[in-house]
Amino acid sequence: MNILVLLNIIVFLLLIAGLFFSYRQDWSLSKKVLIGMIVGIIYGLGLKAIYSDSAIIEQSVAWFNLIGNGYVQLLQMVIMPLIFISILSAVVKLHQTTSLGKISVFVIGILLVTTAIAAFVGISITNLFGLTAEGLVQGTKETARLAAIQSDYIGQVTNLDIPKLLLSLLPQNPFADLTGIRPTSIISVVIFSAFLGVAALKLMDKDPINGKRIRHGIEALQALIIGLVRLVMQFTPYGVLALMAKMVATANLADIVKLGEFLVASYLGLAVMFIVHGLILLFVRVNPIEFFKKVFPVLTFAFTSRSSAASIPLNIETQHKQLGVPEGIASFSASFGATIGQNGCAGLYPAMLAVMVAPTAGINPLDPLWIAQLVTIVTLSSIGVAGVGGGATFAALIVLPAMGLPVTLVALLISIEPLIDMGRTALNVNGSMTAGVATSQILGLRNSIDND
Repeated sequence: MNILVLLNIIVFLLLIAGLFFSYRQDWSLSKKVLIGMIVGIIYGLGLKAIYSDSAIIEQSVAWFNLIGNGYVQLLQMVIMPLIFISILSAVVKLHQTTSLGKISVFVIGILLVTTAIAAFVGISITNLFGLTAEGLVQGTKETARLAAIQSDYIGQVTNLDIPKLLLSLLPQNPFADLTGIRPTSIISVVIFSAFLGVAALKLMDKDPINGKRIRHGIEALQALIIGLVRLVMQFTPYGVLALMAKMVATANLADIVKLGEFLVASYLGLAVMFIVHGLILLFVRVNPIEFFKKVFPVLTFAFTSRSSAASIPLNIETQHKQLGVPEGIASFSASFGATIGQNGCAGLYPAMLAVMVAPTAGINPLDPLWIAQLVTIVTLSSIGVAGVGGGATFAALIVLPAMGLPVTLVALLISIEPLIDMGRTALNVNGSMTAGVATSQILGLRNSIDND
């Protein structure tokens, strides 16, 4: 091993240790994660400034990946059990199937409507900036990324039209779907969990004794899974440090500058959607300023971890304890919001890519009929997008072929993908909390524990 690489690893481990021993008991997890992100950025900048030899950085990053990619794999480990038990518990806590119908209509309706709005915002912003895919060069990294995409996704999702896609969402073998065998496994697990929850509700009505045992069993299992998730979340500051150090150290400044306009346009679109969420809250008579103050720690965690699914426990807790949302509705909106209608990953992003690619295929991106078709396809395809890294890519790989467009652009944006993904994840989580608060407010079930 190169002595410089060994030195980099030692410094990295010292930073991890320093992060561990410097924490105070009264610090929130979001604050710890934010500190980890800042330390990772500074270390990544230091590596980039010191070494002109990219091989040393690449060898160092390979060791950093033990922490960074290891953390991501732990997140992937808990996502299926978490979503399964969260949906099952949410349905059981509604106590009656009639409540389930109303709540699901409002929550899913709000998620899908805001995704449609996000798609329209993405289209408008991209046309406003005049962004196109013309002139983007496919280098070595982009070629490798495209090959990985073709291996992982193409053939599984790009050959599905909308009817086939919707049919693929239905569970056929829930035990296989719990392993994540298909790109649409998550939504299949959600549907299976919801059906199982309804079956439990009916059993509770017909057989109170066994129904009570099942409810207690579900509560115990949920407590166990949430405990597991919280255990994994304790590694987030260190995982974020490693991931940010890797991202900054390996980033190509020239590529970021070249794609800077897309980066700015993306964050402008994200900002517009946060305003849309605020207007929805205002419409249902919830103070958006108080809302954003109370959800800020959750958004910080989502931004740094880049995982909607990992944010579910904090999401539920904040909705229930800080925003007065009943626990059942909070669990329902947080879980569904991690898999359906993600405004950032499944709404804004694929719509922007489609508009950029359209001119290269001889399509006018300002054509009203084409825009209407794109918004419709984006909204429908947003059902079942995974809540861990890769969801935006999955969404784009459904939308682009459905619109008759090539998928190459997905790989060409690899240089700035992590930078955009942080903002997209925060928007996704905010959308799910907006849906939960708005639904409980509309149904008159929300406790007024804030100063609305």
